[in-house]
Amino acid sequence: MTPIDSRPTRTEAEEAVRTLLRWAGEDPGREGLRDTPTRVIKSYGEFFAGYAEDPVDMLRRTFSEVDDYDEMVLLRDIRVESHCEHHMVPIIGVAHVAYLPRKRVVGISKLARVVDAYARRFQIQERLTAQIANTINEELQPYGVGVVIEAAHQCMTTRGVHRPGVSMVTSRMLGTFRTNSDTRREFLSILNRPAMSSAGI
Repeated sequence: MTPIDSRPTRTEAEEAVRTLLRWAGEDPGREGLRDTPTRVIKSYGEFFAGYAEDPVDMLRRTFSEVDDYDEMVLLRDIRVESHCEHHMVPIIGVAHVAYLPRKRVVGISKLARVVDAYARRFQIQERLTAQIANTINEELQPYGVGVVIEAAHQCMTTRGVHRPGVSMVTSRMLGTFRTNSDTRREFLSILNRPAMSSAGI
């Protein structure tokens, strides 16, 4: 990762956008494009906010008052918005994160934040899946962790082979999720159930 103090200035970044506009055949001075470099840099600040976040720190506050709860904790359908590091185009999908707690649990929003922190960087889906699972495993030290991501890659759907509707599925199973087929089967079977409708809550 590039240290913060060695990053290009905002002015340099905006000029790089103008260069790309000229390379594409456009006139950066055209009325509709004059503010585009500023908008692009602002959007990049959102797309890649994960570089400024520490996923490990997000998992440091845990709770032990769980009345000996020792069943699976699963957060499914977490929106994934990332960017392919090979073509700098979006990767859009969902992540499902589960773990078997060992006495302590973490707030469920923290699981989603860990996904976001790693997703909002240039990525490949395989590494993203492993980073999420490994971090949860190392910090919470549960009996096991399971992570499944399903996503569409615009580097494949809107360019190259042009295959819209194709999605990629990756998984990472650690601990009990890897060694116990019943645990793994339970996790995957829950993912195949219809999602709960918010209207029915």
